[in-house]
Amino acid sequence: MARPRSEDKRMAILEAAIEAIAEAGLGASTALIARKARVAEGTLFRYFATKDELHNALYIHLKQGFCQSMIDKLDSKGDHKENTRYIWNRFIDWGLAHPQANLTMRKLEVSNRITEESEQVVNDLYPEMYEICEQAVSPVFRSPEFRNFGDEMFFALAQTTMEFAAREPHRTDDFKATGFDAVWRALCVS
Repeated sequence: MARPRSEDKRMAILEAAIEAIAEAGLGASTALIARKARVAEGTLFRYFATKDELHNALYIHLKQGFCQSMIDKLDSKGDHKENTRYIWNRFIDWGLAHPQANLTMRKLEVSNRITEESEQVVNDLYPEMYEICEQAVSPVFRSPEFRNFGDEMFFALAQTTMEFAAREPHRTDDFKATGFDAVWRALCVS
């Protein structure tokens, strides 16, 4: 009879996967992840039947924490530009506070391993945040032809902002403000 699964072990595996993928990329072996989680490799597969299942669970786990940090104290009825600025600032703050998680999330986002179902789970978690972003973004970047392009432009500007803020922490607020201005001019409705 199989032993019952523990939420603590599941979380340990997800946290170990963040570290392993940040260090070694999506090719990080399940043996490495299991070793970092201090579980047997067979135990990892009791929680996640395949590596793709692990990647998708990790993606949802990361997005939950990431999105939650962005919507705390968000005024969904407020001004779109100020709400977008608030989301931008929280995103930069989260990325600076969680560099390995940020790197891992980016690697997962640009991979072809995340299923539409996982994307939908994430979109359903915080619809108000996505609605605010949708209303602020120029129509061209809402279209299927350019949505991914617009997303990647946003993330490239965010990553650049984080890199400069990490190098010069005393200028973080300046980098966040200038980065937001660039995002707003490039991607959003004036």
